[in-house]
Amino acid sequence: MIEVYIDGASAGDPGPSGAGVFIKGNGIVEKHSIPLGIMTNHEAEYYALLKGLEICITNNYRVVSFRTDSQLVDRAIAKEFVKNKKFAPLLEKAIKLSNELDLFFLKWIPSTQNKVADELARQAVRKNDM
Repeated sequence: MIEVYIDGASAGDPGPSGAGVFIKGNGIVEKHSIPLGIMTNHEAEYYALLKGLEICITNNYRVVSFRTDSQLVDRAIAKEFVKNKKFAPLLEKAIKLSNELDLFFLKWIPSTQNKVADELARQAVRKNDM
């Protein structure tokens, strides 16, 4: 099984943002630091999930277990529901992408266990054209 650690970060709310995606398992180790432009921290968390899913689909990683320190994203995926309608299209896209995989899990973890993805997200924030 492939483990995918994701995190989003913003310098300001909204502000320059980035996604960090750390993938490991089955002899694979990948680090992705993806600038996202200007958005809120919550949006960056959703985009980290989307970018992680897209990377898995592109690389044909079919059985994946995602880890996030975002309770907002974890709850949205678990319930397939968002209170803030602004995030509904992002959740819808995440569900659609996750359905393309053979097996998909998302688990909340404390931020202390998500340090690599956090650092990748922070690096991505600095990669934005400012």
